[in-house]
Amino acid sequence: MKHTDVKDLFAQSEKFANGSVTVCGWVRTWRDSKSVAFIELNDGTSLKNIQIVIEKGTLDENEVKQALVVGAALQVDGVLVSSERNGCEIIARKIALLGGCPQDYPLQKKHHTLEFLRTIPHLRPRTKFFEAVLAVRSRLAFAIHKYFQEHGYKYVHTPIITGSDCEGAGEMFRVTTQPWKTSAKTEAEYFAQDFFGARAGLTVSGQLEGEVAATGLGKIYTFGPTFRAEHSNTTRHAAEFWQIEPEVCFCDLSDIIEIAEEFIKYVISDVLENCVDELAFFDERIEKGLIEKLKRVVSNDFAKITYTEALEVLKKSGKEFKYPVEWGCDLQTEHERYLTEEYFKKPVFVTDYPADIKAFYMKQNADGKTVAATDLLVPGIGEIIGCSEREADLKNLETAMKKRGMALEAYSEYLDTRKYGSVPHSGFGLGFERIIMYVTGVQNIRDTLLYPRTVGSL
Repeated sequence: MKHTDVKDLFAQSEKFANGSVTVCGWVRTWRDSKSVAFIELNDGTSLKNIQIVIEKGTLDENEVKQALVVGAALQVDGVLVSSERNGCEIIARKIALLGGCPQDYPLQKKHHTLEFLRTIPHLRPRTKFFEAVLAVRSRLAFAIHKYFQEHGYKYVHTPIITGSDCEGAGEMFRVTTQPWKTSAKTEAEYFAQDFFGARAGLTVSGQLEGEVAATGLGKIYTFGPTFRAEHSNTTRHAAEFWQIEPEVCFCDLSDIIEIAEEFIKYVISDVLENCVDELAFFDERIEKGLIEKLKRVVSNDFAKITYTEALEVLKKSGKEFKYPVEWGCDLQTEHERYLTEEYFKKPVFVTDYPADIKAFYMKQNADGKTVAATDLLVPGIGEIIGCSEREADLKNLETAMKKRGMALEAYSEYLDTRKYGSVPHSGFGLGFERIIMYVTGVQNIRDTLLYPRTVGSL
């Protein structure tokens, strides 16, 4: 049906002024009086509602009664006029009910708690909060592709079903066509009867396949869903999330740090420019000072500190941390937040972590204890990017894998990239929902996903 998007009416109000327009949307709120009624209509194209003015006596009484229902879907024909309060509004001449809405519609109130909205994920996109979240999510995804395409990266699609556990943590979801009860007497027999004839799972990362692509294409990026079957019931973890993973050949750790900083500043700048209304909403409702925080990130250099130096800062802080600070421990959220929120007061790269707490594929430093890795920590979130130079030496890589008890034959193709023309190369992984949380101020990852998948929740 022919109609005009609400976003276009606000953006080009002079063009449509005093002319006939048709809009479609859902009733967010309404109010009624003896001679006039008002409807706040939203079609999803703009965070702002368009106000529909109904002058009693000009429309059929039943038509009006059907329209004054929260959640109802309407088509409105009318005249666009200027409004001192709203910018513009529509004087209704005809209203057609596209979809009625009964009184048990859960979104009757203007404001609902995020906890309540998680119980109705199929309806929460109709709220202003989720309209804003999903608009920022959409723009961020576009900006990510835009950055990499403008900088000569090729977008590759790595497998979602895989036989390799990139992180080596065993937290993969199994993919199988086998019934819950089979005739198999052994594990080997069970998998031999399965679809692929081998153990298969959902990918935890596209990195290993991305490295394969990079060794032929120079620099690539992946952007797709990843899965972790870890029982982390926290505000920062989900079982299904999206991840961005560039891989760059002829690139060392310092190079990839520069790329990561430039990338983060680029996508945040894009959102600042193109999601003005959404960020203003989050600044007012979710995190006071959000816009200024993002502007400071874009205009200032990120800090950089080694893991060992970071431990000294934490020990001298005078703070009592729940988790002890000792060399060899992994930094916890409380440590990361102190470094970013109290000590540096901005994003910081922590480099050169102990080899024992990092993945097998990271380049071993000359000291024999640390690896050429860095995490980008940001205020309010903690780790947002995991980054490293990859181990390019075949023998060193095999040694690291054997130390972790990994079966080399399962990674033979990956090892071939070090056997045939190995080159220095680096990459990073960015959890898409983490950057959404940072840019919007939203505190729970469940509120950045259309349908969050977490422990015990499908």
